[in-house]
Amino acid sequence: MEEIIKRYNLFFVVLIVAVGVFFRFYDLKAIPPGLYYDEAMNGNNALEIIESPGSLWKNFKVFYPENNGREGLFINIQAVAVNFLGNDAWVLRLVSAIFGSLTILGLYLLTKELFKKNFSPIKTEVISLLASFFLATSFWHINFSRIGFRAIMAPFFLVWSTWLVWMLIQKRDDFSKLKTSFFALIAGFIFGLGFYSYISYRVAPLILLIPLFIFIKDKKFLPILFFTIAFVITIYPLVSYFYKHPQDFFGRTSEISIFSAQPPITGPLINLLKNIFLTFIMFFAVGDFNWRHNIAGAPQLWWPLGIFFLIGIIYTLKEVVKDLKLKRLNYEYCFLFFWFFSMMLPVVISNEGIPHALRSIPLVPVAMIFSAIGFYLLMEKIKIWIEKQKEKNPEYINQLNRINKELLVLALVFLIVLGINAYKQYFLDWAAKVEVAYAFNKDETDLGRYLKYLPSLTKKYVILNNEDNPQIFPMQVLPIMFLTDTYLPEKQKEKNIYYVLPKDIDKMIKEANEENSLQIFMLKNDPPLRKRLTNSIPGLFTYYDKDILIQAK
Repeated sequence: MEEIIKRYNLFFVVLIVAVGVFFRFYDLKAIPPGLYYDEAMNGNNALEIIESPGSLWKNFKVFYPENNGREGLFINIQAVAVNFLGNDAWVLRLVSAIFGSLTILGLYLLTKELFKKNFSPIKTEVISLLASFFLATSFWHINFSRIGFRAIMAPFFLVWSTWLVWMLIQKRDDFSKLKTSFFALIAGFIFGLGFYSYISYRVAPLILLIPLFIFIKDKKFLPILFFTIAFVITIYPLVSYFYKHPQDFFGRTSEISIFSAQPPITGPLINLLKNIFLTFIMFFAVGDFNWRHNIAGAPQLWWPLGIFFLIGIIYTLKEVVKDLKLKRLNYEYCFLFFWFFSMMLPVVISNEGIPHALRSIPLVPVAMIFSAIGFYLLMEKIKIWIEKQKEKNPEYINQLNRINKELLVLALVFLIVLGINAYKQYFLDWAAKVEVAYAFNKDETDLGRYLKYLPSLTKKYVILNNEDNPQIFPMQVLPIMFLTDTYLPEKQKEKNIYYVLPKDIDKMIKEANEENSLQIFMLKNDPPLRKRLTNSIPGLFTYYDKDILIQAK
């Protein structure tokens, strides 16, 4: 088996990445159904970039303050995709699928570099392959790789930048000054780009404390210098923006923080402890209940993987404690724990939707490494037990050799089942749920796609009657605006599509009576309103097309 892995390791890497690409790109045009309004807001900002005067790249923004504020890199990349491929949901999600797929390869490289001097070459290779395969088939990562959220970039930037950092560590005595400077610059640049990905990435510098300690201990200041230079230059535009707009730095964080809790019984400390507990058990017991993020309540890791995760994290913790007693540090394991606990911080100090799979997404790569260690350790323990049995009972050596081979077959079968289960979980169990369609605003998305292909000569009114507040545009209209390219007022006039708040219905009725041809749509079916419109606008009748309620004349 070891010989096969050594000889065909490149084939296995390509196969794993191919599996990951399949899960992230297959039927992307149809799944997830609909378009969530946070994704649509990204798309509308992308359309603004495209339709503003001047070159595309000159219209890019560092930060988009709408919709609680979002770092700009992901939206800027989505704008490029929309510019070339058009304004459809799958185009926004294509960017996520690319970042998600590349993270799989990055995790393989990081894990291999991390353990190359700590484990034997074969053990390092196996754990690296396992970690990347677990990521490739993870429902958690597959799901967010197929949704147009900027958060999917956080694991990507973490694994690729830390891979370069650990390469500098492992080869700190081999690299020339020029090579060290070059890789440190690239690592600092990639790590800095992560700050343009997702708000929880802001605690990521804590992950680098272990590598920083190693460089300082060995008096290797050159990589620190060039990493810092590239990092500072990369984040400068964002820091400059937040300096001028400090309110955008905090965004919703102050609103959802545990420190905003008022009642003393459920104050910050109790909330923090509760959130730590809920966040930790989400890996193997009870996960996110939001259908947009997860199969509601299911563990973030499939239960066998959850067991391996627990084995891996307990084993590594024991190794760290054992080394501390011997007054030494296992840098690689300490790095994993710094990553795990650092990236838990943004989750546990929030007070909304705990456990929260989206906010926890930077934890996915390290969870896969722990799971890979746990799986390998379990297999290794069984093999050691078999070898001991051979020594104790040499008369059963043939049977034990057969068991050893069957163990490898069983491991291979498990990995195949893991892939099959990933397909079942995502494409069969999750995607077909009515709750998922609702979570992704499928009704509004269908209406947007319907309106997109109606002739511009026909006047079209969309009544925004699905919110309690009649004074503001509901978020559910955003998918319609993106798909019809009517986010901007001038585009609404060009496409002859008008959005009507309940308070403006009388004005709409007056205008509609002057039209010879029009269609009226309601975000929520309202029979009294429909009757009022029919009675007030002569020639108006109701019909259904593709399950969309239309009143037309």
